Amino acid sequence: MESKFFTYFLDFMIHDWFASIPITVCSVLTVAVTVERYLYYQKNRRDVTSFIHQLQRELESGQLQKAQATCSRLGGVVGEVAEEGVRLMAEQKEDFSKAFDITVSLVTRKLEKHLAILGTIGATCPFLGLFGTVVGVIFTLDQLGAAGGGTPVVVVGVAKALIATGYGLIVAIMAVVFNNTYTNTVKRFNDDFSLLKLLFLSFVATEESGHQAQAR
Repeated sequence: MESKFFTYFLDFMIHDWFASIPITVCSVLTVAVTVERYLYYQKNRRDVTSFIHQLQRELESGQLQKAQATCSRLGGVVGEVAEEGVRLMAEQKEDFSKAFDITVSLVTRKLEKHLAILGTIGATCPFLGLFGTVVGVIFTLDQLGAAGGGTPVVVVGVAKALIATGYGLIVAIMAVVFNNTYTNTVKRFNDDFSLLKLLFLSFVATEESGHQAQAR
């Protein structure tokens, strides 16, 4: 059974190249994007719980330079956003929220890079497989009419044609699963950025209220 399936698949890859080549290209892209994004997210993954507490203590004591150094040591995209947030607190208190949102948007673009490829593959690959199946069935019926074959010929031809649909579905399922997984990963990073923003805004508001009290 396994050898027969392999034969059918090999026959599909060779003779139905109009469908097998696009689906294979999609599968290669899916693997490439999946591995590249996995390595990128692992490289930038950080435990922000202890970092947030330390950053909060340094901000409370007014040690902005020390806070920037702490963010730099953390590294990754979270450290990058936090370090920029500390700088904005010192230089752009009035427009801090907008400036910080711009920073987060730029970093989010890095996090979402190539995810659109997975989404597109997940949406189109089933149709590529279906196209290969339809064309395969047409060719089978055409050969059946020309040669006057019987039912076994039709069954084998349809079985070979259905390989295209199965191949397309497998690639599409992989793309959708990893796209959803990585989209949730980006959401978790954005949750960390939102937490940082709340922390910074609380100190910006505290400093502004302190300045107003001194002015009175």
